Formats: sequence, C-alpha cells, structure tokens
Amino acid sequence: MKVLLLGAGAREHALARSLAADPDVTELLALPGNPGIATTARCVPGDPTDAAAVVALALAEGVGLVVVGPEAPLVAGVADALVEAGVPCFGPSTAAARLEGSKAFAKEVMRSAGVPTAAAHVCEDLAAVEVALEATGAPYVVKEDGLAAGKGVVVTSDRAAALDHAAACLSREGGRVVVEDFLDGPEVSLFCLADGRTVLPLAPAQDFKRVGDGDTGPNTGGMGAYSPLPWMDEQVPGLVPDVVRTVALPTIEEMARRGTPFTGVLYVGLALTAAGPRVVEFNARFGDPETQSVLARLRTPLAGVLLAAAEGRLAEVPPLEWSPLSAVTVVVAAEGYPASPVTGGAVAGLAPAEEVEGVHVLHAGTRLVDDQLVSSGGRVLSVVGLGEDLAQARARAYSAVHRISLDGSFFRGDIARAAEQGDVVVPGATASPPLAGHELLYSGKVRGLYAPLDPRTGEHDGTRLLLVASDRVSAYDHVLSTPVPDKGAVLTQLSLWWFDQLADLAPHHVVSTDVPPAVAGRAVYVRRLRMLPVECVARAFLTGGGLAEYAASGTVSGVRLPEGLVDGSRLPEPVFTPSTKAPAGEHDQPISFAEVEGLVGPRLAARVRDLTVAILQRGNEIAAGRGILIADTKVEFGVDPEQLAAALGISPADALEDEINWAAVDPDVVDVLLADEVLTPDSSRFWRADEWAPGRTQTSYDKQVLRDWLTSADSGWDRRSDAPPPSLPDEVVGLTRARYVEAYETLTGQTFPPAAPSA
Repeated sequence: MKVLLLGAGAREHALARSLAADPDVTELLALPGNPGIATTARCVPGDPTDAAAVVALALAEGVGLVVVGPEAPLVAGVADALVEAGVPCFGPSTAAARLEGSKAFAKEVMRSAGVPTAAAHVCEDLAAVEVALEATGAPYVVKEDGLAAGKGVVVTSDRAAALDHAAACLSREGGRVVVEDFLDGPEVSLFCLADGRTVLPLAPAQDFKRVGDGDTGPNTGGMGAYSPLPWMDEQVPGLVPDVVRTVALPTIEEMARRGTPFTGVLYVGLALTAAGPRVVEFNARFGDPETQSVLARLRTPLAGVLLAAAEGRLAEVPPLEWSPLSAVTVVVAAEGYPASPVTGGAVAGLAPAEEVEGVHVLHAGTRLVDDQLVSSGGRVLSVVGLGEDLAQARARAYSAVHRISLDGSFFRGDIARAAEQGDVVVPGATASPPLAGHELLYSGKVRGLYAPLDPRTGEHDGTRLLLVASDRVSAYDHVLSTPVPDKGAVLTQLSLWWFDQLADLAPHHVVSTDVPPAVAGRAVYVRRLRMLPVECVARAFLTGGGLAEYAASGTVSGVRLPEGLVDGSRLPEPVFTPSTKAPAGEHDQPISFAEVEGLVGPRLAARVRDLTVAILQRGNEIAAGRGILIADTKVEFGVDPEQLAAALGISPADALEDEINWAAVDPDVVDVLLADEVLTPDSSRFWRADEWAPGRTQTSYDKQVLRDWLTSADSGWDRRSDAPPPSLPDEVVGLTRARYVEAYETLTGQTFPPAAPSA
C-alpha cells in the first residue's frame, strides 16, 4: 500500500516514522514534508489545503490511504474531496471537523450528547464578554471560536488581559469568543480513533502548553509531552474506558445523528477536576507534541489501523500493543516564540543528539538552505527520549537537547518532572481508596462507588454495588483538604433510618448493611439501577435558588407562587421544582414539569412528582414533632434494569447503558425505587423550628458553618481566585460535625454511632 501523509511538522514526522515502519506500506509520500520527513518519505512540494491538488496527486500515484496531519486541510475540505474521488482518507469531513473549527459548535455537540464540560458563554461583542466574565469569575478563560493553532486561548486572573484577548479575537471578520468556567486539575490528552461508529483509544499523554517552566507565560502549541501517565492508574483507575463511554462514544454517536459521521482522530483534552473528568476541548486531529510521545510507544503497525478507520472497520482491529517504555518529548523553540519567533538560524548537533541511547529527533520548523539546516518556525524540533521509566526517559531527552545548537533557542526544563517525582495530584481522586474484593468504579466529591468482585472469577457482580460515603466535604466546587469526622456515617445512618420511615411510600435500593469492616457504618450494598435523568426537588419553604428565581419571575420551575413571599416563607403547599441532572461538575438547571414529561414521559413524570412531594410531606410530619423544619429536599429515583429490560423488550445490559424511551415505561409495571441518600443535611435544608423567622437566613443543620468561614476575612481565601481553599480550623470542623450529629440525634432520638474512619 502506498500512503500519502499531509503536513510538515514534528507531529507529521512522528506519523511518518510509524507509517514507514508498517510492513504493509510499500512507499510513503509526504506533502509537503520537511527535511526530517524526507529521510523516510518522498516529499512532494505543494499546498496540503489545496483539495484538487491533493486528489490529483493521490490518484496519479495510486495512493491507497491519505493521512491528514494538521487541522487546516480538514477544515478546507480535503477529506471530503478525497472520499468523493474514492481515495480512503484518515481524517474527518469539513462538517465533522467543525468540532475543532468552532469551539461554540463543539460546546453545542457536548450539550446534546451529555458530555461533561465547563459551562460556557458564546460572545459576539465585548458587552457580552463583560457579562460572561462577571458570571464565571477569575481565573478567566477566553477562547477564540475558530482555529488558532493551539494559541487562541488565554487563561488569566487579569480581567483587562482577558478583555484585550477577546477584543483582538472579535476584531477579526466573523469573530466570536467562548468564555467558560475555569477547570482545576491536571490535564490529559486522549486520542480516540473513530470510524463513524466505533472508537479505539490510544495511550493517554500529558502535554505542557505554557511557554515557561512552572506553567508560566503565554499558551503555545505545546512545549513537551510524556506518556504513559504513572499517576493516572493510581488516582483515576479506569479513566480511559470511562472517557470512551461518557465522552468519545456519545460525541461520535451525536455526530452520526446529525448526518456528519466523524472519521479520524477525536482528540479529547481533559481536565481531571474534583468533580470528575471534564472536557477542555476537542480537536479533529492528532495533537502536537503528544503524538510524538504516544506513537513512540505504539507497537501495532499504524497504517493498517488508520486504513481500518477510514474504511469503517475499526471494530475488526485487535487490541493495540504498547511498549512498556516511557516516552518524554521536549520541544526546542526559536527565540521569540510564541509571539515573534526568529527564523533562519543555523541548526546543528542533531547527529550527536541521536547518539544518545533511546533518542530520536523530529523536525518541526526546519528547512534546508544550501545544504544547511535552518529554523523556519517557532517550534523547531521535538526531541523524544525513551526509557525504562520517566526518570530515564527525561534524562535521555534532556541530554540530547543539550547537544543541539540554535542561537537564541530555548526549551522547558520541567517536562514530566512532576510526574517523575510523584507530585501530580488529581483533586479528590485519592479519597476513595482501594477496597479488597471490590473494584472502584467512581470517586465523587463525597461518595465512592464500588463493584463487588466474584472471588472465583474476578468478575463484577452485575446486580449490586457498594455505596461508600466518605468524610470529605465540598464547598464552592472544591473538595476541601480537611475532612469532617463522622460525616459519611451520619449521611449513611440517617438515610437508612429515613428509608424505614418511608418504606410504605417508596421502595428503596438498599439490599444489605453487612459491608466490609473498613467501611462499616458508612456504606451499604445497593441494587444496581438505571437512574432517571432528572433531579427531583420539592420545596415546602422558599429559600436558596428558588428564592432567586421567585424574585425575578414570581415562579419556581414554572410554578406560580403567591406574591409577597420572602426568604424562609412557608409555601401554601409543597411544590415540585425539578432540575436537570447535569454532567459531573456542572450545575443543575431548574426545569418545568412539562420538561420533565418530555424527558421521562407523562406517567413517570407524575409518579416521581407525587413521590417527591409525599417524601417531603412525610419528612416534615415526622421532623416537626422533633423541632426541625425541612425546607426542601432533593431525591433520586431509579428502576430495576431487569424489569426495564422485560418491559421494553431489550437486554438488561442495554437497559443499563443504552438510550431509553422513558415514555414507554409504565411505573405500574416497573418499580420506581428511591436511591442514593434521602432527607440528610447534604440533600435537604434542615432548620431549627424554634428559630425559624421568615425574612432572614435560618439556622441550619448543614455545612453552612464552614461556608461562612471560607468566605469570611478570617480564612484569607478569595473565592474568585484559582487557589484551593485553606485547611479548616479545628473549631469550624468541630462545629460542622456537631451540626450533622445534632440533626441525626434530634430526628432519630438515638445516640449517634461512630463508624469506621473515612479517607
């Protein structure tokens, strides 16, 4: 097979090395290539964005596969032209490449597909940008909507700098910007090969966008990368299959539903936040410089895999084989990069650099002038070191970098250093520790979810899960470094007590409290359910977000309320005020009952409304006699997948994972089960009845104590900064714990039983 590679950077040089090593590749052509690529391919001059010229070359040469490296040819429609001419092409169509070509479009697709990402505002003028910056707060994230070669993003705590960048983007023809919430946590790049239906992930990598050591200075196209990520499997087990399931596949399926199937590389840029993985961006091609590290480790011949994707046969590809070695890529950049790179300088020392064991050098911005290699771009070379571990790979890469000479050039000295030293930390990820006989499936802000394992086979128990509540506490979208002792046990034990009080209203998901000793008192085995896609909220008093909506419109979730209500007013009768079930880390949004009917159908909507209101009413009937008012509550419901499968004529596995026609589900045939927690200080507002006084903030049994301290001058913390919250003082921790325990003892009439210590 003859292969044509489009592009001229270090990414394309890495692709060229892998493609040329495939025994099925008889000849490799590159358009236009570079001096490094020319050592393994026949370089043809020309413009890779000229679709007609690319098609003509492919047909004249009898090319069996075209691989598109950079984004510009994709947006220019080169893949469309090749497919129309009958030439297999690895790269998406123009319509599908909009995932990279427009960040606003990508956000729209993610919303439709239910992909977790940062909340965003699409702005077409500075007035809209100012409103968006006020809404998101610092640090500000402003992205140019269109292609910007990886340099159209500004992340800054300087509002003026954010506005200046937005103004520059908006000044261009058709200019738009996307302003979005800042995502805290380490970033990961995952390349997912796609054929329009099937997704095949490559090994993840981490890159370094900022120009200077310590992630300082402006964003660049990338100053280095490494793979694999030794900290990832320890702190975020199962990340890759989880991202394929929750991000890549839903996106590919959504593109197919839109009539624009995606074939090529879906580059998923992730931030691993305390709330879980969130998508930072999509690209429609291999990333640079991550590709240099990832492909250095790939043992499976590349051309055959890319051809299978181009021809819709990825499902036939066997599991990819990877080298156990670590790869570290260090970019050598020209003086003045990224603002005004100096070009034309003589480049020397490549041969001595490649004499270092495990090192190869990839050309990015180079050209030959009278047989002299000179720089022709901002990123000049990528130096890749392979080693038994990151320490050896780093040492080899930097040893080689120091043998290269180019006047004024520079490089970052900290590529993969934090990972080598074990200093990469995922917020909240280590809080749910391993548990013998169980596999950790999910670690959230407060709870961990484990699958019990069959001791004989090691397979998951498909019917049960272990739900473990920790003592972690979150506030203002941060998981605090200081736990609140016994909080997890209070939530678990109080939920169990309420499940008993509510048993005649709604069956629940708990099957056993006989749990491993390490989590005794704060864990339960529960039935594995398919959860309904709606947060069920009922309010007996007006406060919080409901009060804000009422002040603006006189309604809450579309329910008209009497005039003259104030903070803490008792409502004439409890109202159902549902909200969306947002992806992890995003905020739920209020919706009307009509919208709930649209999500789950009229019968299920009526059932969960009636159950939610009944649970709040029963809760207040019981709590009122114990001196507590329950202002509002949020509950969750699920259905048994076996019953769901039987009712809809599908398999139980599909009932757990596939899209469900909820309107076809009859709640008189399929049990609607109360799940998660119920009527706890985390899911409800508990007020002291003898201190209740409408028109002011009420005394509550929850974490408001620590929220108040965090926003006080005593904490010294700026909520709008990108700094994590400080540790809580002992008196705040003690008072918060006391509020939780008081709620338990007041409601149940029992002395609180301490549980096993929580991580």
